[in-house]
Amino acid sequence: MENNEDKTEDRNNERNEDRIVLTEETEAPKTSGLQKKIPWFVIAISSLGLLVIILAFVIESVNNRKAALPEIKPQPASSAIQAELDGLDWIEQMFLTINPYSRPGKSLEAVNGIVIHNIGNPGTTAEQNRSYFENLAITHETHASSNFIIDLDGSVIQCVPVDEIAYASNSRNDDTLSIEVCHPDDTGEFTAESYATAVKLTAWLCERYDIKADDILRHFDVIGKECPRYFVDNEDAWEIFKTDVTKEQELN
Repeated sequence: MENNEDKTEDRNNERNEDRIVLTEETEAPKTSGLQKKIPWFVIAISSLGLLVIILAFVIESVNNRKAALPEIKPQPASSAIQAELDGLDWIEQMFLTINPYSRPGKSLEAVNGIVIHNIGNPGTTAEQNRSYFENLAITHETHASSNFIIDLDGSVIQCVPVDEIAYASNSRNDDTLSIEVCHPDDTGEFTAESYATAVKLTAWLCERYDIKADDILRHFDVIGKECPRYFVDNEDAWEIFKTDVTKEQELN
């Protein structure tokens, strides 16, 4: 009897164990193959989205940088314009000797503006100021020069070719031409003759380089120096000068 009772108990225990295993298998969550792949699919989609965002940001940054850059205008060859200047009878060419202080001989890659100056010594002539620039090669006093100097009587001396840098306009030496104008007194006002020639020469250069009125500058506009003094002290006179240059271009 005891053996039969033991056997019956063993069978009951086995049934209970099978019931427990079956219950565990039934309650265990079923994970399909698709569900196992979802995390990787999500990661892939997220990575692709992030890549698209980064690419869009880079493209926008490049476009913004291009928009911020100044417009690059095709430039006529300054050497050709210089050749044209060689044939003008109203400009006398007295080029400075190439030296580190007044005519470095460096190429001017582009002309984006014309800068107007007055000379530093009232009552002096264009030739005297040209001699001062030339002597800097000996005195080493400073770095200074100009492409053109207009005399009190309206005559013009060209000191530096238009395809070379002159030391006149500081940070704008590399992309502008310079015109120094003689004046009789400390007011800096030009004579009628020097004014007329300044208008004529500026208009001639603007026409050749396709320079607009807004790119005709005073030295004052570049670094805040009181030069040309009369046009700094008299804004209306400066605006009239630029208007006169525009009219001269239209006449020609």
